[in-house]
Amino acid sequence: MAGITDCAFRSFMRKMGCGVVTTELVSATGLIYNSEKTKKLMSFTEDQSPVGVQIFGYELEHFTYAAKYATDMGADFIDLNFGCPVPKVVKKGGGSAVLKDLVQLRKVLRAVQDGAGIPVTIKIRTGWDEENRNAIDVAQVAYDEGITWVAIHGRTRQKAYKGLADWEFINEVANAAKLPIIGNGDITSAKIANERLNNTACTGVMIARGCLKNPWIFMESQGIEPEKNFTEMFRDLRTFLQEHFNDYITSLQYKKLAAWYSAGYPQSSNFRKSIFQLKEKSEIFTRVEEYFEGIQHIEQEDTSDQPFLMGGHG
Repeated sequence: MAGITDCAFRSFMRKMGCGVVTTELVSATGLIYNSEKTKKLMSFTEDQSPVGVQIFGYELEHFTYAAKYATDMGADFIDLNFGCPVPKVVKKGGGSAVLKDLVQLRKVLRAVQDGAGIPVTIKIRTGWDEENRNAIDVAQVAYDEGITWVAIHGRTRQKAYKGLADWEFINEVANAAKLPIIGNGDITSAKIANERLNNTACTGVMIARGCLKNPWIFMESQGIEPEKNFTEMFRDLRTFLQEHFNDYITSLQYKKLAAWYSAGYPQSSNFRKSIFQLKEKSEIFTRVEEYFEGIQHIEQEDTSDQPFLMGGHG
């Protein structure tokens, strides 16, 4: 969820009922070099707790330093991302590349534990490719090294975000593992979230792009029937964005989220085109409120297979 789960969005999602949030992907090497951009990515506020700092890296000593840094800044847990399939991360041995080398995986986990004073979790994929789906072995290493839970995205690195997440395999891992398994992949509605939770051995489920079409998905997944007041929801979003960003970034993020939330409603395509042509913040806010007031009581169609919702968002 790079470029999405910034500090403002996490506070917004917590208000919308999300149980646990994590930061965007943070470079352990960036922290070593005292990068202000990296520090900003991992910043959080008290209202986000429990919040995890999501780390990736390449050097063991960098992992140890980043773990201590996250601990000292008051994070609730550290999440190691071994699922990222992005080439610029993988080619250096980070992200899902670690899944190819369980010896290195164990070294990384120990390096992080050396610096961490808080729980450590990991997110992985089912494996590097179809011939090497080794998530069960990875979960065993994680258990041996005292990891708190393993979240599994149900695709290999080779598949990236193509096809469907393999929940049968996720369930196999959950049944075999000695630690909690969190399932992830294609959870685009509350109904699917509860089906996955109730019909697998997973301890929990992780929602990513599902909240980009329905901000109430977390409440609905918990059996809460929210009053879907778009005007109030967007005003909350605006407040969080303005607390953290300048006018340009606020407008950009506001337009992105409004575009996603419009998916499945009448004239969504025209609405998306119109807001990205607007420059003035006040015009953007007015256009968004006018559109969503007009579709307030219309049922949203399922658009989970639309390309713009099928990017690298889990």
